[in-house]
Amino acid sequence: MSTLLDIWNTIQKQLFPAFEQELDPLSEKEREFIKVVSLLDLSEHIKAYNWQGFGRRRKSRLALARAFIAKSIYAIEITDALIDYLKGCKNIRRLCGWELSSQVPSPPTFSRAFTEFAKGELPQKIHEAMIKKHCGQKLAGHISRDSTAIGSLDPKRKPGRPRKGEVAAPKALKRVELQAGRRLEENLSELPTVCNVGTKKNSKGYKTTWVGYKLHLDCIDGDIPVSAILSSASLHDSQVAIPLAQMSFERLTNLYDLMDAAYDSPEIHAFSKSLGHRPIIDNNPRRGEKILMDPATKSRFAERSCAERVNSTLKDNYGDRNIRVKGAAKVMAHLMFGIVSIAATQLYRLLL
Repeated sequence: MSTLLDIWNTIQKQLFPAFEQELDPLSEKEREFIKVVSLLDLSEHIKAYNWQGFGRRRKSRLALARAFIAKSIYAIEITDALIDYLKGCKNIRRLCGWELSSQVPSPPTFSRAFTEFAKGELPQKIHEAMIKKHCGQKLAGHISRDSTAIGSLDPKRKPGRPRKGEVAAPKALKRVELQAGRRLEENLSELPTVCNVGTKKNSKGYKTTWVGYKLHLDCIDGDIPVSAILSSASLHDSQVAIPLAQMSFERLTNLYDLMDAAYDSPEIHAFSKSLGHRPIIDNNPRRGEKILMDPATKSRFAERSCAERVNSTLKDNYGDRNIRVKGAAKVMAHLMFGIVSIAATQLYRLLL
């Protein structure tokens, strides 16, 4: 990771000393913000959102994108609170790009910019580029696959017949059978993303229910999230396994695919092997007596806990337990700013 090491050395030897001469002493969160932003190449990704010379000059989208990353790192739930924080904290405001508190844009401007970023999938593109650049040339040992509940303020979709002009989703088993022969884009377009009710068992075996969505993650060793897909809360985990595998396969190379019993299906086993991977999936005893893993396989399967840690970190430390935006595109953008921050932070920790 020579490129990553060069960036780290630049931050440690040049950026931190320069900022501390210009600003007040940096807090740990401010240092984390500088490290994350330095790794994302935001100025390149933001070009598509810059003012094109027509109409009134818009507020800097680069500064606004930095502000949304700060919102995630500081786990700030609502935009009004973010604006108040930026106006009151000189360091983080100036790091975003606003010298004076009066220069911080209004809530409608933040809202318009976030809508643009969500529709253009800006955080998803930033994350993909970062993973390909810093992980794509390396061999990953394990990919751990898991999902987590995402609560939402959206009105839940009532069950029933499809609306006029809407195509009914295929049956669960048929979807998995079809996915292996389709491209990633086709599989993603077919997954439902409406807000509805989801149910799953927690670690103690009790059923929990929520209204919203479900976030599906692939993570590699080092607790680095490399792929993410948002779906309706009611969608079974197994329906997203193949699209996730396709997405991760385009970004990096790994050896083992680790999944819990929810992913135990012949189609998922076969697709993992077709990619040249070794699937290690906990046996689901729905077809009879549970088959236990041998000690060596069980020890390797324990590495799957990294996906659970990432899910927990995302909710506890990056403000994704209580999401205040509506619509699948905006919910995904909100989540992805946190995922981008986690991935960048964990990449740096590999150097320590």
